[in-house]
Amino acid sequence: MGGRAQDGRRSDDRGASGDRRPTRPPQDQRVSGPEIPEDVVFGDLDRAARAPLRTLSKENANQVGRHLVMVGRLLDVDPELAYEHAQAAVRSGGRVDVVREAAGLAAYRTGRYAEALRELRTVRRLNGSSEHLAIMADCERGLERPERAIALAQSPEAQTLPAETRVELAIVVSGARLDLGEAEAAAAALGTPEARAASGALAVRVAVAKAAALEAAGRGSDAEAELARFTAEQLAEATGEDAPDEADEVVVFDLAEDEDELAVDEDAREGTARVGAEHDVNEHDVNERDVVDARDAGAAGADGPGVGAVDDLPGDEDAVEPVAAAATEDAGRHDVAQDEVATDEVVSGEVAPDEADEASGDSTDLEDGGETQA
Repeated sequence: MGGRAQDGRRSDDRGASGDRRPTRPPQDQRVSGPEIPEDVVFGDLDRAARAPLRTLSKENANQVGRHLVMVGRLLDVDPELAYEHAQAAVRSGGRVDVVREAAGLAAYRTGRYAEALRELRTVRRLNGSSEHLAIMADCERGLERPERAIALAQSPEAQTLPAETRVELAIVVSGARLDLGEAEAAAAALGTPEARAASGALAVRVAVAKAAALEAAGRGSDAEAELARFTAEQLAEATGEDAPDEADEVVVFDLAEDEDELAVDEDAREGTARVGAEHDVNEHDVNERDVVDARDAGAAGADGPGVGAVDDLPGDEDAVEPVAAAATEDAGRHDVAQDEVATDEVVSGEVAPDEADEASGDSTDLEDGGETQA
């Protein structure tokens, strides 16, 4: 086992054979990073970022530089993939400040605040710069440590930052004050000369942050006045939201009118069905009256003037059936008429076809002047 030597440096670890243990896995066993398009070249990297990579071998610098190019391209559109490229660059060039800077920014954009804070602290140790102090303070907020964010803003390094970076730091401090429930202090944090003199997109971000603080302080009218200076597109860009688009307007349909029209249509269909049913009933009544009239005509022969007409017919049942059938055929409902004739024969008590002989005997009695039986 290796231990610490007397001079304080860590002694070499050696295996059983006495050979030095490799500090890195073989090339074919190293984790490969995400694929880089062929059109991405080392020359696409910013000149200021290329200089620190000279400490690496030419081949390694070329590969690390191409990964850094991909980080810059993807940071706003696909932060997760940008993070993967940054991690690939760290595995091959972790001692270069621009590589650790890319890793810290990618971690911050993906919400890995502890990792981002660690990487950016490393960058500050490597190059002594505090240019990312505002992002570091926001990482403290992300880790739910607003007091540390305020402490970073009050550090001596913060006073040496450019005006634009100090405005960024003031926005973070305002948010930290809101985290602590200090709404008035949050609004005051954005009242510095640098914040009031901000322009462009940074001025919009200051207004959005200040409006949030004023709203939390119960000063809604002041918050509205703060935002009234900018268009909806500017505010949407500052907050990262999509601007309203005429093509995306919401169309509201009046469902009540559709329901009313549907009800009218239903009433119309019910009315049509009702009329059709009444028409069928009327036809049925007409056919039934024809049958009844024919039956009455046959029955009237027993009382006087209609006797001759009945005598001319072959029989009562034969007389009713042709008349009813003819009337029903004129109305186009032959099948219904046959059912009705059969029913009327039973109701009226007339004889069945298999009793024709007895019916003929009754007719003979009537012709001989026999009495009509009730």
